[in-house]
Amino acid sequence: MAFVSFVGTCVLATIVWTIISIFRNYVVARRIGLPIVISPVSPLNPFWILLWRGFPAVLSLKKLPFGLGTWARCTSMGWAFQDKHQLHDELGPLFTLVTPAGNEVTVADPAAAHAVLARRKDYIKPAVMYEQLNVFGRNLNTVEGEDWQRHRRLTAPSFNEKISSLVWDEAGRQARDMVLLWSQQGQAGTKETVADTATVALHVLTSAAFGLAYPFNQGVRKVAPGHQMSYRDSLSLCLTNIITFAIIPKRYLSLSFMPRKLQKLGQAAREFQQYMDEMLASERTSTKSERTNLMSALVRASDEDAQSRERGQQESKRGLTDEEIFGNIFAYNLAGHETTANTVAYALFLLAAYPQYQDWVREEIKQVQGDVPGNKDYEQIFPRLQRCLAVMYETLRLYGSIVFIPRAASLETQSLTHGIGKDIVLPPSTAVNINVQALHTDPATWGADSLDWRPTRWLVSEQNGNQTFISPSPGTYIPWADGPRVCPGQKFAQVEFVSILASLLGRYRVEPVVGKGENMEVGRDRIKRMVDDSAISAITLQMRESGKVPLRWVEMLQDSGQAVE
Repeated sequence: MAFVSFVGTCVLATIVWTIISIFRNYVVARRIGLPIVISPVSPLNPFWILLWRGFPAVLSLKKLPFGLGTWARCTSMGWAFQDKHQLHDELGPLFTLVTPAGNEVTVADPAAAHAVLARRKDYIKPAVMYEQLNVFGRNLNTVEGEDWQRHRRLTAPSFNEKISSLVWDEAGRQARDMVLLWSQQGQAGTKETVADTATVALHVLTSAAFGLAYPFNQGVRKVAPGHQMSYRDSLSLCLTNIITFAIIPKRYLSLSFMPRKLQKLGQAAREFQQYMDEMLASERTSTKSERTNLMSALVRASDEDAQSRERGQQESKRGLTDEEIFGNIFAYNLAGHETTANTVAYALFLLAAYPQYQDWVREEIKQVQGDVPGNKDYEQIFPRLQRCLAVMYETLRLYGSIVFIPRAASLETQSLTHGIGKDIVLPPSTAVNINVQALHTDPATWGADSLDWRPTRWLVSEQNGNQTFISPSPGTYIPWADGPRVCPGQKFAQVEFVSILASLLGRYRVEPVVGKGENMEVGRDRIKRMVDDSAISAITLQMRESGKVPLRWVEMLQDSGQAVE
């Protein structure tokens, strides 16, 4: 009986605290002057992110009349993917979500979004959202102020044209090996599109960034000597459960009383740490002093740190500690592996669903490769494959890995202009969430077909017959963020994507696998439904049922363009 009373008291106290907190935050939100949505939970709460799927009834509340269920549309971390621009059509380009934890201003105004990302000192990355990325050490994604300048100064030089050339070559080699395996599956096709593109992306990263080259069917798939898990599996488990690290420090995960699943995660963290230790040790003992990959740049930064400490230099001019090296390795694995792999996988499914764009891309590949017979040089080929790049841009527009970008007003009051000269004032530490998905699907920017996947929208024809890649207005297209903290690996990802696509579609056609009695249109519709049935998994957008939809790869006759059956 005493236990029941204790539980009842806790529940009552929680309800009272929630009501008082919401009321207090509502008063503050009224002064901001934006439309208000009141929610009993924050979609950014780490506990809620882990538990919300256990409360499916919450989602049904969004159908309540008179706007009573509007808050339920904003409860999940990736709600913007499903909602697109609809909520902003109803409430306006900015609105305030009032929660017990605080107020969250959601932004889908291009000018305001651009301003927030440009003013990095006024609008900082909220620690509550980025702390989980520090699981192996502080890194470029999570630091602020002078620390960010130091990390950027020491890591950015590794993203250069020499690296881009390495990425181009390695991505092409990996893709050709991958599609050869796929084509051998015959009529059954492959269900490993997502897993295999992830392997390719990880191999490209380990080669160009860490100087470790592997065959497609080996490398990060294999368990290295002295390990119990492969590099890929340990990294994948850490990325999939990254929210858990925000709640339970990794040093506690391996305790004997922890559930088996958490102990497995703890093992993955130890294994990945061991892999990083080995890569760092290997780089430091390497005799190749002129190596220009990411790891070599980080090691040089670490050596600079040791020397600067000996000289007593100020912190902002120092290098990186070993822990910061590990933090940046993990961050680049997240950005250079999962996000790029997702984009490639989405693009391949979409090209199978929309064969007219596949033919459009192949036409360009054939023309470019025909003009430069046998020449696979990055500098000559990459700039000319604009249609391949257009496929990437359009895929990121609708199916980007990140559907919102979190920021927070600094410790001082901040102003923000939106619309046509309208100003609002945000109290210190107010959360500001840039709704990337809404910006990317706004009919005012992208037209009446803003929800349609149409890669041709990125190229406009000139009078001389040439095509020009369009430049979106500031704040309208931000898959790599914007401003000073724009993703330093943007070019890396573009080169990798284009190389993979050109290597695949230059010789092969991709199509859906259809069942008995089905025509190709049925298979294409199945792919479209599967792609749209996506959701945030951990922190990136993922297709829920990709493993259930096989793709068939058929080699093309080079001269006729016909398939070799």
